[in-house]
Order: sequence, then structure tokens, then C-alpha cells
Amino acid sequence: MKKVVVIANNLRTGTHILFQGNVYVVLEYQHVKPGKGGAFMKTKIKNIQTGEIISHTFRSDERVEQVIIEEVKVQYLYRTGNSFHFMDMETFEEFSMEKEKLGDKIQFLKENSEVVLLKSGEEIITLQLPNFIELRVKETPPGVKGDTVSGGSKPATLETGAVIQVPLFIKPGDVVRVDTRTGKYVERA
Repeated sequence: MKKVVVIANNLRTGTHILFQGNVYVVLEYQHVKPGKGGAFMKTKIKNIQTGEIISHTFRSDERVEQVIIEEVKVQYLYRTGNSFHFMDMETFEEFSMEKEKLGDKIQFLKENSEVVLLKSGEEIITLQLPNFIELRVKETPPGVKGDTVSGGSKPATLETGAVIQVPLFIKPGDVVRVDTRTGKYVERA
């Protein structure tokens, strides 16, 4: 993993840091200079693998390891057992990632879709899905009129195997847009 030591005072939005053994990205920062005592940096940081967001305060002169992240466009090819195979869109080099490293992102991986791989040196950190993806509904129970007063939803199994809640008017074969960050239905495509 490529790392550079920086002073916490230099943290900015989008900076990737190594914190408690995990890679985090800075979402928000605020430099605070109280009347008494030393200055500090209040930050909101997000674990790029789990998505967990935490608040942390660094002393402004504290040393922090910044992780140099490279974004690589890749295409998801296929799955064999617990291995997911990808191809670099520039070099056409093929490689695989284990299911454990991908986490819950596999439920939205569709063959031949383009995603972004976050790497540091030769180490693969995580996969970044597009914010929205369109998937076909494989199966869902029929929606019955009069079941609800307003709106209503039902479970639907998508072509990737993911199960999400959709409105009652969605039927098998429909293509729906899903927010990959929340796993929720957005609209019919």
C-alpha cells in the first residue's frame, strides 16, 4: 500500500487516510482554533470498505498516514465459486477478487458492467459501483389492488439475485433503477 505521512492540518475532503488499520476517506473537515489550547481538526470520515461513517478529532500537528489511491476502470466478467473475475479496461489484464473482499456489493454486480477499482500500489482496496444501476426483475409476487391505502411495496428478486422492495405495479421482466449505496428502488427504467 502506498502511504505518505501528512500533518492532520492538511486533511481535505476526498483525502484517503489509514485510520485504525482501515482505509477511510475524509467527507468533511473543520479546522478549530479555540481561544485556549492547541488547534484541532474535526473530521467526518467514511470506511471505504464497510461504508461506516464516524467523527474523529485530530490534533492539528498530529501525523496521519495518507493512502495514495488509484482508480482503475474495470469490467466485471464472470463468477466461479467465491471468485469474481474482472478485466482492466486499458491493459486488458484479467484478475480475480474473493467474495469476502467485495462484501455486499456482489448483489449488484451484473456481468459485463463497468465498475471502478480502488488500488493502492498493487493492493486492491475495494470496488466502487456506479451510484445507480439498472437491473431486470426476475420474480415478484403479483400486486393486489386494495392491499394498501397509499403506495405499498413488495419484494422483488433481481437478475443478480438481490432482493429489494418495489412498488406494487412492478412485474417480472420490468427493468428497475436501483441506488447501489442504499439498495433501494429509485424508478422503473
